[in-house]
Amino acid sequence: MQSSNPASKKQTLFIISLIILWYTSNIGVLLLNKFLLSNYGFRFPIFLTMCHMSACAILSYVSIAFVKVVPLQSIKSRSQFLKISTLGVVFCGSVVGGNISLRFLPVSFNQAVGATTPFFTALFAYFITFKREAWVTYAALVPVVAGVVIASGMKVRHLRMPLNGSSGEPGFHLYGFIMCLSATAARAFKSVLQGILLSSEGEKLNSMNLLLYMSPVAVIVLLPAVLIMEPNVFEVIVQLGREHRFMWLLLFLNSTMAYAANLLNFLVTKHTSALTLQVLGNAKGAVAVVISILLFKNPVTVIGMGGYTITVLGVVAYGETKRRFR
Repeated sequence: MQSSNPASKKQTLFIISLIILWYTSNIGVLLLNKFLLSNYGFRFPIFLTMCHMSACAILSYVSIAFVKVVPLQSIKSRSQFLKISTLGVVFCGSVVGGNISLRFLPVSFNQAVGATTPFFTALFAYFITFKREAWVTYAALVPVVAGVVIASGMKVRHLRMPLNGSSGEPGFHLYGFIMCLSATAARAFKSVLQGILLSSEGEKLNSMNLLLYMSPVAVIVLLPAVLIMEPNVFEVIVQLGREHRFMWLLLFLNSTMAYAANLLNFLVTKHTSALTLQVLGNAKGAVAVVISILLFKNPVTVIGMGGYTITVLGVVAYGETKRRFR
């Protein structure tokens, strides 16, 4: 028994280290995105997403081909490639939408909207795959949505107000809210679509191999978008690099952390469980909110924080009902 105890302690320490690194990379990339897009004069969310996807493509290949994090899974047919490409485009859209929203919304509100992912997942699963859940599971989604409605202070009269109307959550921006909501819906749509397109045993890929193949597709899609929608990006980046000596380091660190977040997400799931990951994810959102408020000093209201709390509790209840009534 005594010989196995050190091994058990070492395994526990390893898992705790993984979780800390996962939190650091996820929250770090979120806060760095916000800092670059809102506070640093870097107004190019599409290019930033392309940097993320380029890093994911390169580092995924290094991790799989050389470090052997997971075995390399090859694409076996043209049909499978088209399915992965479709997922890559949806994945790309979700990341772009999220990055654009960070230009206009506080991280706290961005996280509150992002927490509604289970609602959109259940919605798409219901209408696309006709998958039905227990009524208790759907009931748990009510506070998920209600919390965001409370946090945003969304009423019909807001549609007539300026985009930065001050009611509800301070810093509310209609365009940013729409982009954040679209990104959240796209994330949910990708998870449902992935279950449909890669459902056969011969076509299933683990998350790291899927990232390896989706990332280059995303880069190919994003490059023309950058050239058309952000044509002066390279000129501005060179100028920013001259004015701020840490510009290139921040961009490199941000892109590397985007990949690390995906890698650590996979490793935490592998060494714990999907349920543990879900619980840790809920807590991570709350930690990100607190840190962002301390760093960016964005004003929050009691109603706004109350709405976010309701959403998080709804997500926890949703996960628990899915586990019990599956």
